[in-house]
Amino acid sequence: MRKRWRDSGFKGWLYLLPAILFLGVFMVYPLIDVFVYSFEEGYNSASQMHFGIGVYNYAYVLHDPYFLQAVRNTFLLVVITVPLSTGIALLISVGLHSIRPLRKLFQTVYFLPYVTNTLAVGLVFMILFKKTAYSDGLINLLITWFGGSSVDFIDGPYWAKMFVLCLYTIWVVMPFKILILTSALASVNEQLYQAARVDGTSAFRIFGRITLPMISPMIFYLIITGFIGAFKAYSDVVALFGTDLNAAEMNTIVGYVYDMLYGDSGGYPSYASAAAILLFAIVLTITCINLLVSKRRVHY
Repeated sequence: MRKRWRDSGFKGWLYLLPAILFLGVFMVYPLIDVFVYSFEEGYNSASQMHFGIGVYNYAYVLHDPYFLQAVRNTFLLVVITVPLSTGIALLISVGLHSIRPLRKLFQTVYFLPYVTNTLAVGLVFMILFKKTAYSDGLINLLITWFGGSSVDFIDGPYWAKMFVLCLYTIWVVMPFKILILTSALASVNEQLYQAARVDGTSAFRIFGRITLPMISPMIFYLIITGFIGAFKAYSDVVALFGTDLNAAEMNTIVGYVYDMLYGDSGGYPSYASAAAILLFAIVLTITCINLLVSKRRVHY
């Protein structure tokens, strides 16, 4: 019996070996390597040399105005888009679940933006909002038609650019959230709704006492992945405001890391590594907080 147990345990680890090797080579080793780079002061990519070990890279990054600007933009994007996109997706999913005719058609229509390239969607948004020498853009035409004054959403004030970025982000992530929540709503036991209706329970109370608790794991999953995705935002911002995000005051933490490696201010892998570790620490902290909150709010 003991030999059989040892053999089965050995086979289990053997089956897991490819996945362990893959994770070790492409995830664990790079993370350790970046962590080491972040403490190497004055690291030179060409010579592979550095002149000291310390926390100067972290001090530089934390006092860099471009990094602080990127942190502000990223946090605003996270705080605004994650709750709004999740709430709107929940309302749309409930509406789709309550209708019978043409449900599949509406689900397909709402899912179409998800299979569209994000850069292409970003270019469309830029065309809609950007003012040019020949046109103020479709959105500004609508604003002026209702009596308002036109706004340069792409090259204008900071609040206008952040509004476009948040709107674009919500538009991009909405289809996936609607798909997940629609599937979650379809999995709720209909007998629970029937029993509640027999007792004369209102629709609002049914939603709060039955629907939300039953789909809370999926809502929690979307919130976690939404936070992580918003903190990693970069290509979306480039599609709207171009590659010089520092000049546009719309850089993100991932964009700052990229600039330190390859941008105009590139060639500083130690600074980029320090910024990447700080981003990792921020995401890990927020994820742990969400996990603690989920123990009381999520019903499995």
